[in-house]
Amino acid sequence: MSDVMAKDSAEWSSRSTVNSHHDQPQPAAPLSRYESQKRRDWNTFVQYLKIQRPPVALSRCNCNHVLDFLRYLDQFGKTKVHQHGCVFFGQPDPPAPCNCPLRQAWGSLDALIGRLRAAYEEHGGSPDNNNNNPFGNGAIRAHLREVRECQAKARGIAYKKKNRRKNQIKPTVGVDEG
Repeated sequence: MSDVMAKDSAEWSSRSTVNSHHDQPQPAAPLSRYESQKRRDWNTFVQYLKIQRPPVALSRCNCNHVLDFLRYLDQFGKTKVHQHGCVFFGQPDPPAPCNCPLRQAWGSLDALIGRLRAAYEEHGGSPDNNNNNPFGNGAIRAHLREVRECQAKARGIAYKKKNRRKNQIKPTVGVDEG
């Protein structure tokens, strides 16, 4: 009996291999790290909207809901942000622990908003250029700027935007043009 099962399974295996690329769609390629994270972030945000009282439909979501979500995420942060009254305020490497709160790091929030902006469009939301994407709203950019500046001051590290130089031409020294 086991010989019959082995033949049947071998025959089925060869048939399914021959027909698989013609009749059945190929399994989807595994998602990239970015796509996986974007999906997780989107699902987390949608779940956050559902647990609001009253629940918020995605079509009714606005920048205030996004700001509330960012503040909600702070409770899960791992970045120590010293408050103005803390003796370690402005020190990049404090010598002892303190009671200042842990927050989400600015870079993490910035990347999160980028992924959520893209996911919003993929899930039927209007593109950024229509100014209807709540993740692209000016209030979100202002909040991220405020978080960045606050965290930089708390650590005593000034944030400086990197200068991008476009095809800078070096002047020639000692060459006459005449």
